[in-house]
Amino acid sequence: MQVASKTASDLHREGDEHTQAGRFEEALKSFQSALALDPLSAPLRFNIATTLHALKRFKETVAWYDKTLEVAPGLAMAHHNKATTLLLLGQIAEGFREYEWRKVCPGWADDARYALERPWRGEDLSGKTLFIFPELFQGDLIQFGRYALLAERAGARVILGAPAAMHALLATMSPTITLIADDAPTPDYDFQCGHMSLPTLFGTTLKTIPSFRQYLQADPERVARWKRRIGDEGLKVGIAWQGSVRANLRSFPLALAAERLGRIPGVRLISLQKHAGLDQLGALAPGAVETLGEDFDPGPDAFVDTAAAMTCCNLFITADTSGVHVAGALGAPTSVVVPYVGDWRWLERGMDCPWYPSVKVHRQRVRDDWTSVFDDLAKPIRKLASRT
Repeated sequence: MQVASKTASDLHREGDEHTQAGRFEEALKSFQSALALDPLSAPLRFNIATTLHALKRFKETVAWYDKTLEVAPGLAMAHHNKATTLLLLGQIAEGFREYEWRKVCPGWADDARYALERPWRGEDLSGKTLFIFPELFQGDLIQFGRYALLAERAGARVILGAPAAMHALLATMSPTITLIADDAPTPDYDFQCGHMSLPTLFGTTLKTIPSFRQYLQADPERVARWKRRIGDEGLKVGIAWQGSVRANLRSFPLALAAERLGRIPGVRLISLQKHAGLDQLGALAPGAVETLGEDFDPGPDAFVDTAAAMTCCNLFITADTSGVHVAGALGAPTSVVVPYVGDWRWLERGMDCPWYPSVKVHRQRVRDDWTSVFDDLAKPIRKLASRT
């Protein structure tokens, strides 16, 4: 009895199953076999590209998104994913140009602000009002808030949209930037722009990223308050281990950090974690990680106590969360730990972060292995603690 050969659909489905199970090498083989039977399939070309990305074969990833676009030139997500891969490779100018395709991607295209009149396209801003509306998440707003300062330096009167909870922190960038709620009525303006388009409009390259050493400020009264609470003893290491519930792949287990770092003589781990992940504290021995109490950032203003506490610590260690952007914008010494395939803003290699001079990047060398990351971190922390 002859066994029927697998069809392209069979192999495609098989590749999807391998992907969901994290078997990326097997997934790639299945997708390639399917493509041999259906060579003009845009979905298969797209899946090959995304699988190569998961395997950290980034130059090949870009090539396969290009192959996808050969047969489906208007496929917005292929343009978007190609953009983030180019950014990860450090091809900043080209990546942000391609990133303009986000505006027609699912989940983005229904934002009515993209259709506002008078988009800024690089015209002289002297004496003009530029309305910058927010995109994506809190960390992105902090990271790209620096471009509001560049716009001011170019002579613009800047109106920056942001969630009301972010205003107290963002107001420290400049006293002359006007902040409005992200859901407020559209203000009067001469030009408007989404904040993720500003790098392209300012001609940003890897060498010209406006990497201000510090462009946010912690409130001095809060700094004094948390300094009294935290004290001066030991090497004070702030720690945040989880972003939103959706950020599990970027989160690390607090118990591992406590084991590898908290046992170093002189080291004090101090939780700067908010919301998701706090349940992990209950699994630790009492005192393994210090907490700052119920009055730590309890009110409507996000990050104001977090920013102050960060300046009271010798070092901040964090997963890829919005906290790393707060710390980086404050110029606070920070180590961000990222998974095997990290977000584009941390680039593909190296420890230095072009967006934040005070941030060092520590990467998984093996997928899902956080242990070696914290073993590597323990070495410089042990030296710092010995000098404290």
